[in-house]
Amino acid sequence: MSGAWGTEAVERAPIEEIPLITEVHIDGLAVLKIIKHCTESLPQMVAGSLLGLDQTGVLEVTHAFPFPTAAAGPDGQPAPEDMDGQDYQMEMMKMLREVNVDNNCVGFYQSMYLGSFCTQTLIDNQFSYQENLSDNSVVILYDPVQTSNGQLTIKAYRLSKAFMRVYREKKNEVIKPSEILEELPIKIRNPGIINALIFDLQEEDRVDCDFDRLDLSTNPYLEKNLEFLCNWIDDLSNEQQKFNQYTRNVARQKQDQARLLQKRKQQNDERRAAGEEALPEEDSALDKKLDAPNRMEGLLISNQISAYCSQINKFAGSSFEKLFLAGSLQKEA
Repeated sequence: MSGAWGTEAVERAPIEEIPLITEVHIDGLAVLKIIKHCTESLPQMVAGSLLGLDQTGVLEVTHAFPFPTAAAGPDGQPAPEDMDGQDYQMEMMKMLREVNVDNNCVGFYQSMYLGSFCTQTLIDNQFSYQENLSDNSVVILYDPVQTSNGQLTIKAYRLSKAFMRVYREKKNEVIKPSEILEELPIKIRNPGIINALIFDLQEEDRVDCDFDRLDLSTNPYLEKNLEFLCNWIDDLSNEQQKFNQYTRNVARQKQDQARLLQKRKQQNDERRAAGEEALPEEDSALDKKLDAPNRMEGLLISNQISAYCSQINKFAGSSFEKLFLAGSLQKEA
């Protein structure tokens, strides 16, 4: 089964069930590689492979390398190069093994723009990794735009067990949007020698002054989040209209079935009275079921709307703190 953007997750052999991880530890060098790749590729969204080890309850990500990408596809996601993705990934892992680097694939990373990541492509890719590679495979999402505002935005997700079951059985069931993805806490770690180097490089007797954080301007960050939120709400409204149309069609079909069934009963009564054989009341044409709209798109849109609301709420909270601080200083002046 295909993995992320043309790559294929190597199918796992049937083994005993392993405990699910509860957190992700990622080396600082791997984080820097992800940041460098995603930032330099803007505005194109890119992806790459994560390598590491699956310890008891902890997923350790020790290395990362990018996937070759061409122009973005129609859905805004990276399109694979002409080179076969699996061949590229296998060749890269072989080279890393030769230089004594962890070559065990534990998931993939992907860039996102202002927290927008709930797409069918991401769900399909992550399902492929968890289904064919390991239940502990994760996707790490990095947002270079939000990070440029002064806060490192990097998150780790996996598909929940409930969603994996529904998606595997291809059931069009109702599931809460919050139960699609599970966020895992991320801990960035560095070897002791790197921590010692960073400590030595720090300047002594220096007062850190970050006056940019006191800027009262809203900047385009809030405007963009509100713009995207409105667009996603419009998409959710369209999905709701599709479902309303489906319910109206179902109600109309039931009315037609009841009317035709009543007509058939009257015909049979007349035929029996005339001594003729009654017609079957069950008609396969009447039992034809209408195709229900796919709930997946609506669930993903709802999940993305929730993410935007959380971002706006967090940004607005810090902005109000600045306004109250500025108001207090003005009163004292």
